[in-house]
Amino acid sequence: MTTTGPTFHIVDVFAETRYAGNQLAVFTEARGLGDEDMQQLAREMNFSETTFILSDVPRDGGYDVRIFTPTVEVPFAGHPTLGTAYIIRHTLAQEPVDRVILNLLVGQIPVVFDEDIAWMTPREAVFGEVIAPSEIAPLLSVAESDLDRDFPIQSVSTGVPFILLPLRDLDAVRRAGVVKDKWLDWVKDRQAKSLFVFCRDTVEPGHHIHARMFADYYGVAEDPATGSANCCFAAYLVKHRYFDTDQIDVCVEQGYEMGRPSLLYLRANERNGRINVNVGGKVVRVAKGNLV
Repeated sequence: MTTTGPTFHIVDVFAETRYAGNQLAVFTEARGLGDEDMQQLAREMNFSETTFILSDVPRDGGYDVRIFTPTVEVPFAGHPTLGTAYIIRHTLAQEPVDRVILNLLVGQIPVVFDEDIAWMTPREAVFGEVIAPSEIAPLLSVAESDLDRDFPIQSVSTGVPFILLPLRDLDAVRRAGVVKDKWLDWVKDRQAKSLFVFCRDTVEPGHHIHARMFADYYGVAEDPATGSANCCFAAYLVKHRYFDTDQIDVCVEQGYEMGRPSLLYLRANERNGRINVNVGGKVVRVAKGNLV
């Protein structure tokens, strides 16, 4: 008798069409997998993240999920949260639901479905160190003159910290990157180890921000759509009044330089000293299979 291994699904997240956005593999029968098994499978899939659903039914209202990059487990990531919630909604939920909660290492993260957009509500943003342009410029492939001095270079976290770096224009973002050896040495003793760069210029009309994200430390040279970074970014836009207002409803395009155009919807506001954030995107199913 031939037996099959755990079932996995492949979805594209923050994608307006199939074969765009950020790829994600979701294993739905992962209870019997050990830590090393999950890490090896994430390495084999070789997407920026792979997720493993450990519970077929909710526990404390949420589904137990773990997230792995090809090299390490992470406590939270954006597109894995939305993509995994989508698979739970369509394959595990016993009845139609408009809300799915994931039990992640960072805590419970709710995902709400509004027509064809999945929205997540991250933890409250924590604003960290402000970094001097002269300190970070030697680690980049762009010049110090390419930086937008009107806004700070700052570490922000909603579960996973990112360094947010404003650039002057689209040309600078297209040239952006890190000098890998220098970058890895510089971030080794910092909490924030990934770089998110952005500008106001966009490729597509109607969008508001063009962005890229580099995560060499985690084995991901560049990510086509980064929900966790955009959770931090939404809070940053409000805190620093990037659009001269304490509330935003904007679209961020990412992944264009990689041939995987992605669109992330950011909503945020500041009320009574607290910044409330929601990040959304569409999920498209691509494939389903089993391990042999």
